[in-house]
Amino acid sequence: MQLYNTQTRSKEVFTPRIPGQVNMYVCGITAYDLCHIGHARSCVVFDVLVRYLRSQGLAVRFVRNFTDVDDKIIKRANTEGIPPEAVAEKYIAAFHEDMDALGILRADAEPRATAYITPMLELAQRLIDKGHAYATPSGDVYFRVRSFPGYGKLSGRDVEDLRSGARVAPGEEKEDPLDFALWKAAKPGEPMWDSPFGKGRPGWHLECSAMSEGLLDLPLDIHGGGQDLIFPHHENEIAQSEAALGRDFCRFWVHNGFVRINTEKMSKSLGNFVTLRDIFAGYLPEVLRFFLVSAQYRSPLDYSREAMDEAEKGIRRVYAALETAQAALARTKWSGSALPADIAPEMARLESGFTAAMDDDLNTAAALGHVFGMARLVNRVLEDKALAKCQDVPDLCRRFLADMAGYAAVLGVFGTDPAEFKARLKASRLRRTGIDAAKVEALVAERQAARKNKDFARSDAIRDELSALGVEVMDTPAGPEWDVA
Repeated sequence: MQLYNTQTRSKEVFTPRIPGQVNMYVCGITAYDLCHIGHARSCVVFDVLVRYLRSQGLAVRFVRNFTDVDDKIIKRANTEGIPPEAVAEKYIAAFHEDMDALGILRADAEPRATAYITPMLELAQRLIDKGHAYATPSGDVYFRVRSFPGYGKLSGRDVEDLRSGARVAPGEEKEDPLDFALWKAAKPGEPMWDSPFGKGRPGWHLECSAMSEGLLDLPLDIHGGGQDLIFPHHENEIAQSEAALGRDFCRFWVHNGFVRINTEKMSKSLGNFVTLRDIFAGYLPEVLRFFLVSAQYRSPLDYSREAMDEAEKGIRRVYAALETAQAALARTKWSGSALPADIAPEMARLESGFTAAMDDDLNTAAALGHVFGMARLVNRVLEDKALAKCQDVPDLCRRFLADMAGYAAVLGVFGTDPAEFKARLKASRLRRTGIDAAKVEALVAERQAARKNKDFARSDAIRDELSALGVEVMDTPAGPEWDVA
């Protein structure tokens, strides 16, 4: 498998440092608000990576942290009139609720910053002892950026260029404008802990280094997060960890691309901030997950209602093929003829294509292309009256269903029973469109009665009325079925 390593700016063959074992750390949320689609993308990307590595027989130890003490949390606590720890607890619970809906596996460890105050202080002291950090008279502790020669190697930034735009804020006691805080002296009304430097709280960057060292063997095999974390957060993690350890901190740095809203960067200031709960009000979580895996993880992803509608159509096509394959297996009579000789090799090519795509820097977009290829192949066989009766059709259908079960375990989509998915999707689309299901049922029943009475004019008129409502009626041997068009 090849992964793109941000630090080397190239794809590299991924092999764990310890054969068969992968140590992986991903930066989690700052728990001060509901999760948005950007959080969802990062969580889905690294969830798929963990799932795929495990499917390849690797034992993955996966850590994702929660920042539960931060300026934003303190500000939200003051706004809501509740303690900062209550704010963090509230939004960590909301994170789990939203990510559970998306099928995100829980990490093996989900540490909170406030549980690692002592290890953070110990790390800060080690850096001071080595001359890489210093305490100020007021109780702040800063990392000496210029003491670490490799600073900038992840982001590709030059220290001199950074310094030209850096300034020391009033009241700061930095030796250099580039130096960053490891520990912040206490301010009135803020959470604080005792330390050798005086009461205070940790800087944001320090927590991930302390948690990584405490929970995983270093160097990490993979450290992940969104591209917005490359600088300064991950750059600072490298500096403080490697300065303290005297060796490499991480082997592969993996970063997912940004999400744009209607081609614009998502931000609260632009008013295009979309929470997961906003999306779940109109679309199934599985549809959102399908949308998120439909692009290669490093590429930018444009979210829009039109894009979600297309994702919904795409996932419906795959589930329809699964349902058709299940139905075919329920048959009991088959002809003695065999399927054409090219069917089995085509299926094998699509299967190997899926694996090759996943091995090529987790290219889920290309992998889904092979999934659609399988669905088309199965549909082509089952829609052909002659081929659908061939004696080896059951083997083809079982193979397709088994493959899809494996892909569902990796991608986190297609794992619902097709009939259940169809029912959930119908309910979701009814909510989104505001169509009155009871009214539709009544019209469908009236149309069926008109058909039975051979009143085809009335039957056609009702169909037109349903179509105007946005409803499509399908006449099946078992009776009429309807869905949102």
